[in-house]
Amino acid sequence: MMRTWLLKAVVVVAGVLASPAVRAETLADAMIAAYKNSNLLDQNRAVLRAADEDVAQAVATLRPVVAYTAEAGWQKADVNTTLGTTVVEDLTASLTLSAQMTLFDFGRGKLGIEIAKESVLATRQALIDVEQQVLLAAVSAYIDVRLAQEVVVLRQSNLRLITQELRAAQDRFDVGEITRTDVSIAQARLAASRAALAAAEGDLMIAREAYKAATGAYPGRLAALPKSPALPHTMEDAQSVARSTHPLIRQAQHLVKVADLQVDAAEAERRPTISGSATLRTDDEGLDSQTLGLTMNQTLYAGGRLSSVQRQALANKDSARASLQQTAVGILENVGVAWANLAVAAAQIEATDQQIRAAQAAFDGVREEAAAGTRTTLDVLDAEQDLLDARNSRLQAEAQRYLAVYQVLSTMGLLTVDHLQLGIPTYDAEAYYGAVEKAPSHSVQGKKLDRILEKIGN
Repeated sequence: MMRTWLLKAVVVVAGVLASPAVRAETLADAMIAAYKNSNLLDQNRAVLRAADEDVAQAVATLRPVVAYTAEAGWQKADVNTTLGTTVVEDLTASLTLSAQMTLFDFGRGKLGIEIAKESVLATRQALIDVEQQVLLAAVSAYIDVRLAQEVVVLRQSNLRLITQELRAAQDRFDVGEITRTDVSIAQARLAASRAALAAAEGDLMIAREAYKAATGAYPGRLAALPKSPALPHTMEDAQSVARSTHPLIRQAQHLVKVADLQVDAAEAERRPTISGSATLRTDDEGLDSQTLGLTMNQTLYAGGRLSSVQRQALANKDSARASLQQTAVGILENVGVAWANLAVAAAQIEATDQQIRAAQAAFDGVREEAAAGTRTTLDVLDAEQDLLDARNSRLQAEAQRYLAVYQVLSTMGLLTVDHLQLGIPTYDAEAYYGAVEKAPSHSVQGKKLDRILEKIGN
């Protein structure tokens, strides 16, 4: 039953491939679908919006805090008087409105805003890196499906050829030209070919599942791979581009700035804070009161906590700088590895082309010699297997070479919708940030934010 199901699936794929009326899905279509349907991108966009809110919250610390307190109470008590004990009941109510604002904190508030902004920029770069991962997964899935389809076709052709060889061997056995051993060898090879075809069909189904996971839908009729994107002429040029554009390096640079600012913030924690307050109060008896206050406070001793915080900030600064250097080392290594894989794949293509030509000539010659009786069935099947292996290696090498081009782009930090010019609207990281960076609270900004969130949701 499983075998029948796989064959039906391959027949469906072959029918789709053969139908001229159905528009073929291109590699660009696959990447666009992956970009639009990625849950991973949605998750990290939400992470970025949460980081944007950190800026709004840092801005809010420099603004007044206005609060009210409403109180009501009832009291019943026994009161001793000259006439005896009297029960007294009393109902009280009051309303207090207060406002408090930090007037001067030696830059702590502004440092908090700058730290939040740099964290937002770092998170944006992390989102770009996720975009690269999503697009590379789509490219890989597209190539894998096409490769699996081509291998299935190759295995089907091999099965037909071995079937013909078995018939020929049976005919020659019937007339006494060969022995039963030759027929058995052909039968064994036919069974092996069927098993290899079943494995290829299984690989195709697996590749289709990976394609759906990457793009959101199963593949239809896939178009031929387009021309590869342009790459720098040398590995050193590619590494130079990666050093300045890769999102992980840029993210690490922003995190170094965050660490530097946190050192300044730790130093500022030792300084005083000046704040002002105002209070308006009224009660049920009509008595009103107003107070204004100015407060300065400074921590003189905190059990060593402030010194520890400062030392910790300095250690984090050293860690961030070392992390930046190591990130750059890793990115440059990845460029070198991807470049080497590209060169290896190109060399394999050239070698397998020569192998195919030689294997084809050998197969043709052995088959003619077998027809003349100077070669055995085993010789023909071995020659055919060599040709099959060469063609399969050629397909593998071509797929590896094409994927390696996009891997080089990814290691350079250029595997993005904008760089590839896919022609679709991209996520606007500035839209939400622009709506919340000033910590809006009134209705006009609130409605603008609602529109942005609704657009993001769509």
